[in-house]
Formats: sequence, structure tokens, C-alpha cells
Amino acid sequence: MHPLDAMRVAPDHHDVLLENEKVRVLDTRLGPGERTPVHAHQWPATLYVLSWSDFVRYDPNGNVLVDSRAMTAKPQPGSAIWSAPLMPHYVQNVGQTSLHIIAIEIKS
Repeated sequence: MHPLDAMRVAPDHHDVLLENEKVRVLDTRLGPGERTPVHAHQWPATLYVLSWSDFVRYDPNGNVLVDSRAMTAKPQPGSAIWSAPLMPHYVQNVGQTSLHIIAIEIKS
């Protein structure tokens, strides 16, 4: 397991709904203005959007990796998106609503 695994270092924002040798299902929540600690997701995942809010993902040095405000199309609740593994990063919710995602991580 990655030393910065989300469940080790950011348990206030991630809950395990199911885990076995093939998958881990995380319930991920980030309220308006909240920021996660630096963490990582070592497996690729399908992300199911329950509610969307703008966010900025930073590398551990504070460099912007993703700013959702620049996205031309934003995922709607009920949509699913794919994510490659995510190296160490932190996320800040810069929107007015909660960001709520179910992540189905595919273990290799």
C-alpha cells in the first residue's frame, strides 16, 4: 500500500464502503472550503459523481495540477468518469457545494 494512501492520511474525507483483493470502494466527500491532506490513490478508478463542486488539485509543492473551473464540461450528478492512479496531491474545494464522489478503485 502507498505510504500516502488516502485511508491512512486523509480518513476524514474518505470512507471505505467495500474492500477485497480486487476492488476498494471509497465514499469521498469534501465540503465547501475544505482541503484534504496530501495523499495518493495508487489504483485506477471509476468515479461516480453524487454531487459536484469546483476544486483545485495541487501537487505536494502547491503547483496546480487540475483546476475544475477551467473545464469546458463538468460532470453532472449521476455520471461516471475514469481516473488513472493519482500520485501525491491535495485537493481544495473552491466551490459553494459539497464534492461527493464514490470511487471504485481497481486493484492490480
